[in-house]
Amino acid sequence: MKKLVVFFLAAGFVLAAVNLTFADDSKMLQANEKKVWAKACSAVPADHQLNLQQFKKLYDEVMAGKKKAYLIDVRTHPEFYAFHIPYTDHIHSGHMYTFPKKIKDKNAMIVVWCRTHKRQCYVAERLIQYGYTNVWVYTEGIVGWIKAGYPVCNQFAGIFKITHYYKEFREVDKKTGKPLYRIREFHPY
Repeated sequence: MKKLVVFFLAAGFVLAAVNLTFADDSKMLQANEKKVWAKACSAVPADHQLNLQQFKKLYDEVMAGKKKAYLIDVRTHPEFYAFHIPYTDHIHSGHMYTFPKKIKDKNAMIVVWCRTHKRQCYVAERLIQYGYTNVWVYTEGIVGWIKAGYPVCNQFAGIFKITHYYKEFREVDKKTGKPLYRIREFHPY
């Protein structure tokens, strides 16, 4: 009898563990991520959140030497090297711990942006936690810059304008799903 009770207790425990393993908490996790992101964004005062026109004005002033600021793209290395705003700085958001080594003045004006608006809030919040006092975000990101028709650059093409922006561009026939190219020696994707 004791063996039977122990067996059922063990079986119940295993079934409960299996059920917990396959539980889908994605909705809760996504909701919590949105809350954490909103909190990160709220760390940056509204008057330190630049729209496209404000950022472009600041960018022009910095490029003309009229203002000093660190204009920092926080996208990944592949994103940055594919194209970026000319003459701007880059620190990958995953490497935000390097800011204090690179920018030693806590009062320096630091403006960060990413592709759209997610990563910049996390980075800005962390910079404020580090003790930087003049942190700004450009809210529309590189996508806003491109859609406005401003130039970007990379080491291969120099300065250029992107005429159509796609979040994920695929060179495939929409009907068949087959590639529209015939030969590719190397394709990293």
